[in-house]
Amino acid sequence: MREKTKTKFKFNSRDIQLSVMASFSLVFLLIFSYLPMMGIILAFKDGNKYLNIIMALGADWTLDNFKMLFTDSEFWQVFFNTLHINLLMLLINFPMPIIFALLINEVRNRFVRTTIQTVSNFPHFISWVVYGGIVLALTDANLGIVNPILEFLGLSTKENPIDLNLAQYFYPKLIIATIIKGVGWGSIVYVAAIAGIDQSLYEAAMIDGANRFQRAIHVTLPCIRSTILVFLLLNISRIMGNSFEQFYVFQTTANLSKTRVLATYMYTLGFTYRNYSTATALSLFEGIISLILLVSVNFVAKKTTGEGIY
Repeated sequence: MREKTKTKFKFNSRDIQLSVMASFSLVFLLIFSYLPMMGIILAFKDGNKYLNIIMALGADWTLDNFKMLFTDSEFWQVFFNTLHINLLMLLINFPMPIIFALLINEVRNRFVRTTIQTVSNFPHFISWVVYGGIVLALTDANLGIVNPILEFLGLSTKENPIDLNLAQYFYPKLIIATIIKGVGWGSIVYVAAIAGIDQSLYEAAMIDGANRFQRAIHVTLPCIRSTILVFLLLNISRIMGNSFEQFYVFQTTANLSKTRVLATYMYTLGFTYRNYSTATALSLFEGIISLILLVSVNFVAKKTTGEGIY
């Protein structure tokens, strides 16, 4: 029998360069994602009100932090507030990049398409602190530009302008602001996925008499289904998590009942009241919920569609 020859893998200069580049991302994950997980033990310590977090790590072991958290009515108010706003954003915000990518795909002029993509991507690179300040200025009852537009539409008056910074207007204001900020950047992956679709499928659909809308529904969307599914599962798993800056920048005493989410409540517990252990318990609880959601929706997706994240 012929003996199998073993081929030895040899690193060349290109492999070394790629390995070095990949190692930076691993080091980043290690330092900023995995090493901080050691702080989870603080959730099982009686470390509230200590002078600093390091001293709190030496406190006695306890489960009172979870009991304190789950028996706090304020926590449940913030919990359901977070769930409510994230479900709304999942329902409204998630499809917007997909729709925008479909519209971009129908623009035939390359210069116009590139210009639209560039302009729509720009808000993503503005921090929420600056962007939120712009939104607050535009929606100011007396000096903002939004109220004159509402007056023109007959939805407001000059004598009694609508204060869009009140709690009842927070959800629509946040959803619109988030769409404007993220729709361009969120559509990049979908635009790339659409670019990889075999053009012969469109040609066959055109021969069958399909118009642009029908081609988008029956050709484009099915071809990018796997990409949509992956992002949908990831968004569902993050349904209890929010960007701290995104909500903190809009918080005022007038809308505090609507703008408080788990991220801002965690900050208040940890840095305002120095309840380090309770804040860590809340963070751990949020992480466990996200993990359960990710595993559950991935399992359901695998069973129903045969596709998933892993």
